[in-house]
This record gives sequence, C-alpha cells and structure tokens, in this order.
Amino acid sequence: MTQTFISNKPIPANERLIMALDVPSIEQAKNLVEELGDSIVFYKVGMELFMCGDYFGFIEWLKQHGKKVFVDLKFFDVPATVGRAIAALSQKGVDLATIHGNDAIMQAAAVNKGDLKVLAVTALTSLDRGDLDDLGFQCDVRELVLSRAKRALAIGCDGIVSSGLEVSMLREQLDNKLLVITPGVRPVDNREDDDQKRVVTVEAAFQNGADYIVVGRPIRDAVNSKAMAESMQAQIAVLFS
Repeated sequence: MTQTFISNKPIPANERLIMALDVPSIEQAKNLVEELGDSIVFYKVGMELFMCGDYFGFIEWLKQHGKKVFVDLKFFDVPATVGRAIAALSQKGVDLATIHGNDAIMQAAAVNKGDLKVLAVTALTSLDRGDLDDLGFQCDVRELVLSRAKRALAIGCDGIVSSGLEVSMLREQLDNKLLVITPGVRPVDNREDDDQKRVVTVEAAFQNGADYIVVGRPIRDAVNSKAMAESMQAQIAVLFS
C-alpha cells in the first residue's frame, strides 16, 4: 500500500482550499468572491490583480468579508528591498505571501515577516525538465525542490510552494515541519491544453502531504463555480474527517 502523509496541522478543513483569483479586474474578482459565498474562505491574489489598481483596497475588502488572503507576488529583488517589502506587507492583515530567490533573500523575508507566514517558491508547476534545462538548472527537479525546501526551513521561512508530485518526498525528508502549499491541483487528470505541467488531483495532493491546495481555473471556469468549489470542499472534508 502506498504511504500517505495526511497533514496533522490544526487547519480547519474548509480553509485548506485556496481559490486563485486569476482574473483581469478587481470587479470580476469581487463578483467571483460573492458568487462563491461561504464555499471558499481563503483566496490567492497574484500579479494579474496587482496590475489592475487598488490591490490593497481589494485585500482590505476580502478581510472585511471574513476571508483569508494569500499574496502571491513572488518577491525577488535585492535582499534589503525584499525585507522592507515583506515588513510593509505584514501590516496589511495578509496571511501568506510568496518569495523567490537565494538564501539572502529568504533570510531578509524571514527576519521581517512578523505574523505574516512566508513561503519560499521551489519550482513552478508550469516547469518541466526541459524548462529547467533552459534555465540552466542541471539537477533533477526533485533535487532542486528538496534543496530549496531544506534551505527555507533552516533560514526561518514558514513553508514552501511545491507541486504535489514532490510533497511526499518532502514529508519523508523533512517530516511535518514546513507548511506546504500545492498549486496546479485539478479535479481530474490534466488536459493537453493546460499550461500547468506538474499537477495532481485534490485527493492525491493531500495524501502526499499538502497542507493547502491552490485551485483556480477548475473553479473559475466551471459552469457552476460554487458547486465545483463545494464538491472539492466535500472531498477535503472526507479526507480530514
């Protein structure tokens, strides 16, 4: 029997599904949040909404509606600049935020995070072996993910972002110490036209050890978005019952 690594962290089951608000306007984002109602508690707001204007006003709106917020801007800059940006973000009531980069960048974020939980990105789920070759990474994807996870833990980050394909390896190597957020989750097997290459299903992501999953298009583009979200929440509730 394949070993499973179901998360034992004290996270409410209905908060383990993070909805990615990858839409082109704040108005559309608000409409989607209102449509989803109480089926989603946690939202990811990324670069697309950042470029729409009033990004932080929208975050405040989400908090006023009782939602949790994951800022996915993948901060990558001079360490001192990242440190100051994270310090400022920690005052916005945000729950999670992503950073990228080397040890110095991760350390600057960890030192300045306050109550904000900082997540180090390992390898984007849109990258496969060929993409990593193009970027100059000669190591195996799994080796890269494990190396970055170990460094993030040692430096003081709260967690990492990792494909569900590598999570079981991380749990075997690092136990349950880090928060693991898994994007690229699909309700069924991946479509050929999907630009996410290293993906898993809801059940597989959590059985492999993810603490949270991030889902966007399968909910956003569903005929009935709320029904799709509720269906995923029902799967999660069974897994954590």
